[in-house]
Amino acid sequence: MRVAFGLTGVAAVFWASTVLPVFRASTPAREIASRILAGDRFKPGMIDGLLASIDRSPKLPLVSHVVVRAEALLRVRGAEEAMVRSGSDKADLGIIVSEKKVRHSLTLNPADSFLWLMLYSLSSTLNGFDVRTIDNLDQSYVNGPLEGWIALRRNRFALAAFPMLSEATQQKAEIEFAAMVDSGLVEQAVINFTSVGWEQRDRLLVSLERADVISREQFAKRLARDGVKVNVPGIVIEERFGR
Repeated sequence: MRVAFGLTGVAAVFWASTVLPVFRASTPAREIASRILAGDRFKPGMIDGLLASIDRSPKLPLVSHVVVRAEALLRVRGAEEAMVRSGSDKADLGIIVSEKKVRHSLTLNPADSFLWLMLYSLSSTLNGFDVRTIDNLDQSYVNGPLEGWIALRRNRFALAAFPMLSEATQQKAEIEFAAMVDSGLVEQAVINFTSVGWEQRDRLLVSLERADVISREQFAKRLARDGVKVNVPGIVIEERFGR
């Protein structure tokens, strides 16, 4: 009986010192991650402050993958902000640290399609286009082929690297592009189409056969207003829209 009580006491101490802090840390971590994924803007200096707080905090023996993911996302956002306002050396250091944190998070949850995309983005920023990093983009599509909030970033990357992608990933990028148009993300789709996707315009136009006719018409009209003349499947645009 004493042994049982002793073991119970040890378990209680273990819970209080390790497991409970993990649960407490997970709640704000989820909120931070959600805000970053939603594209929310933070007050100037807030990201740096949060990262400094993380660096000062004692390291827990157990850390929830939610907390690890939140830190990785914070590091990525911090690195992105540093690239805008800081010198290249400081920005590069932030990218290197971010890449390490993202890789660690992926070891805990390898099905995280957004972090696979971030890993591709960080590696490309540091090293340029490299066929060795394309697998990260492939993994993003494998684990989340149709996720609209990811598509806003990923489709641009995929079209820019299109010739280096496997045929399977190329097809997923085309389907994703058509889904963007079909979901009303016409403005972003037009930007992708007329910039990084222009060399693949014929394939992208064929992919639009999957989209609703109303969505295709909106896409065609938006292109026509910019003076871009292409044949969107099943759509005839009046001359006035091209003026």
